[in-house]
Amino acid sequence: MSNIEVGSIVKGKVTGIQPYGVFVELDRETQGLVHISEISHGFVKNIKDYVNVGDEITVKVLSIDPHTKRASLSMRAVEEGQRNMRKRHVKVKMSLNPGFHTLKEKLQEWIEQSKKEDLSK
Repeated sequence: MSNIEVGSIVKGKVTGIQPYGVFVELDRETQGLVHISEISHGFVKNIKDYVNVGDEITVKVLSIDPHTKRASLSMRAVEEGQRNMRKRHVKVKMSLNPGFHTLKEKLQEWIEQSKKEDLSK
């Protein structure tokens, strides 16, 4: 029995390409389709510009038919998730950084640090 669940991010192997999408084998029991609209943001003219048969790709499981074990998949959703993680990482880094200071604002702090270092020598 497959452990693949809706909403999960999984790796699969591209088994076929058609003008409307990419067929992906997730495991021995579950196959899926990445519709052309779920490959990337923007217009996708040629799917082969993004994947080839035999490629291992990362996809998000949008839905699974329990009877046929066919999944609806998205490469675009994985891309969105990665973009959102980068944005959160930047926000965290910015919140840890006290912010931009001009040389004039930092000069007094550097002088004080220098004096402390000289005294410790």
